[in-house]
Amino acid sequence: MNQQQTPEQQLWSYIDGFASVDEKAAIEKLLENNPEWKKKYNELLDIHQLLNSSELEHPPLRFTKNVMEKIALQHIAPATKNYINKKIIWGIAAFFIIVIVSFLVYGIVQINWNETGDTKLPLDFAQVDYSKFFNNNMVNGFMMVNVLLGLALLDRFLAVKRNKLRKETR
Repeated sequence: MNQQQTPEQQLWSYIDGFASVDEKAAIEKLLENNPEWKKKYNELLDIHQLLNSSELEHPPLRFTKNVMEKIALQHIAPATKNYINKKIIWGIAAFFIIVIVSFLVYGIVQINWNETGDTKLPLDFAQVDYSKFFNNNMVNGFMMVNVLLGLALLDRFLAVKRNKLRKETR
């Protein structure tokens, strides 16, 4: 007999007929000798008979039709094209483009163009002071926002392609 099961679980498997032959014999022995098991068995047997004797309720035949009619009366949300303002999207994109361009301009301004050295390019990036503007939290936040925007852009691009493919297959 499975010792990990509670006595109630063992009795249910016995009542439902799922117990093995060895388990059935052990449970029958316990039912003969143990009054607590016998009492619990009688309770569970009454519940089992009550469940088997009750008839399942069926919804009315027009239930589905009634529900669908109620849903049809509700106001359906408009398509996203109607309530997403494209000017806001362009404004957010312009903000990020301005931020990226301003960082690039600041970096280029910090370069000493008059200094000559052994390198072919007159660029010495070691002299650019990034620590004022690129602390760890700022860089992490900036990169996180850019990654999320990139994923959103990729999702939009793939959705447009998927919609075009669907229209072509119809």
